[in-house]
Amino acid sequence: MKQLLKIAFNELGTEEIAGAQHNPEVLKYASETGIAGITTDEIPWCSTFVNWVAWKAGLQHSKKANARSWLNVGIKTTSPEPGDIVVFWRESPQSWKGHVAIFLGYSQNKKRVYCIGGNQGNRVSVSAYRANTVLSFQRLTSDKKLEIPEPELKRGNHGKSVVALQDALKLLNINVGTSDGAFGKKTEKGVKKLQARKPNLEINGVYNAETRDLLESLFQA
Repeated sequence: MKQLLKIAFNELGTEEIAGAQHNPEVLKYASETGIAGITTDEIPWCSTFVNWVAWKAGLQHSKKANARSWLNVGIKTTSPEPGDIVVFWRESPQSWKGHVAIFLGYSQNKKRVYCIGGNQGNRVSVSAYRANTVLSFQRLTSDKKLEIPEPELKRGNHGKSVVALQDALKLLNINVGTSDGAFGKKTEKGVKKLQARKPNLEINGVYNAETRDLLESLFQA
């Protein structure tokens, strides 16, 4: 998610223009992603901003202007990492209203969620929201076909195949930390958690042919 965050932070400070004028930089978030109906910078644009950032990063995006459309994009995760999408409710959890942004982290007491997003104080900014207003954290995948690496991979291995394995595990809500391409203790533990999902499969932390078949079957399901 480094590229996603880099793109978002490059937009910091982009803001609405008060009065009859409208900032073309704000309007581009909708126009370049094909979202209709955003004709002024006064129309709520948090979702169009996240759409634009995800699109630029080559990731899935909702293609819609409403914040809660992101509840149907990517994979829900309970272990959010910087770069995941966070959807908040506004007024009430049952309301159609919401806000969407890019997760950065929690406050020390876990009561606030820090995120970078659009239309936060009428600009692209880093802001904090109450953690008890979070509806969901969503993890995005590439617009391209999901890559399931070939075996065998085990502790001590490095490279793009390990990154693909780490990304796939996280999409199954198996926390392996940052996708750094290093098959270490966390990745080994993650593979064991994956192997535990199939009865009679040896739980050895080695990504072998049988484990690859299990991974593929889970995504096909």
